[in-house]
Amino acid sequence: MSKVHPLARDAVKAIVPYASARSSMSGGAVWLNANENALAPAYQLDGTFNRYPSCQPKAVIDGYAAYAGLAAEQVLVSRGADEGIELLIRSFCEPKQDSITICPPTYGMYAISAESNQTSVNKVLLKNNERLDLPGIFATSPKLVFICSPNNPTGDLIPREDIIAVLEHFKDQALVVVDEAYIEFAPEASVVSLLSRYPHLVILRTLSKAFGLAGLRCGFTLAAPEIINALKKMIAPYPIAEPVAQIAAQALSPTGIAQMQQSVATINALRDDFITLAASLPGINKVWPSNANYVLLQVSDAAACVNALIAEDILIRNQSSQLGLSQVVRVSIGSPAEMQRLAGAMQRYFQPNQRETA
Repeated sequence: MSKVHPLARDAVKAIVPYASARSSMSGGAVWLNANENALAPAYQLDGTFNRYPSCQPKAVIDGYAAYAGLAAEQVLVSRGADEGIELLIRSFCEPKQDSITICPPTYGMYAISAESNQTSVNKVLLKNNERLDLPGIFATSPKLVFICSPNNPTGDLIPREDIIAVLEHFKDQALVVVDEAYIEFAPEASVVSLLSRYPHLVILRTLSKAFGLAGLRCGFTLAAPEIINALKKMIAPYPIAEPVAQIAAQALSPTGIAQMQQSVATINALRDDFITLAASLPGINKVWPSNANYVLLQVSDAAACVNALIAEDILIRNQSSQLGLSQVVRVSIGSPAEMQRLAGAMQRYFQPNQRETA
């Protein structure tokens, strides 16, 4: 890691930064390591960009509110859902006093954003990497509880009854934040309908995954107006660039949503085919059921598996450093051609003495 300036805050010096797929791996012709949508849509820009953009572009807010079935006052747009995570912690957690609760294995930015705000992190591991440990969560006293569903990196859905139990327990005590970054791949599991019953529920969404716009950096926070208003006090004056706003509005049009849904159908079919293949290969000890655009695999040697695929110009992600996991790799679902190429490479690695099947 690069040397940090001595005048930096002690909290900054102590943080181990999030190792994104782009920062930790480079090269490769087939990128299956960042949960991106390989079925990229195309959009057009219009006009000039010499004026500052709106902080909360009306077309984007109205478009997402209509898509989510909410009022515009319940929606905040930000630089990816990552900024939503940071805004929630900065807005609701007093540094050196409050804590958040997370449920590993899960998305790493919850903890990093908390640490950067000098907010402690309660880690309550998922049971069998799937279900919430409710007694363990209830034993903590956080300001925010983060629940990722579908969970990254396992792909599991957190049962609705578990989320409701957490909401009931933390009434008037904490915000319960459900990260639905991958919810378009399992829309029936969304808890957006619970917003009307639980004013302390917050939902994170993004255009990075199913909408195929990871490079846009556009995410959404869905919550009661009072929560949204608190976040607006902390957000930067111009968080969304005008080109981002234009493309986001197009993505949220009826045509854009229909395009996204077709993409999701294709990816889900490719994912299910890949799960079937992976389950048939010797040397893959476990295949997690997935409700997202990636699949988690337990193998004998995760590093060797990743390196073998790098040799074939294919990038996947080693997730073995996650709490509660060992010798696992996460494979993002790519295009049909990419998945065919991956299938051949995996057969060569896991079945070196057998002829490949077409």
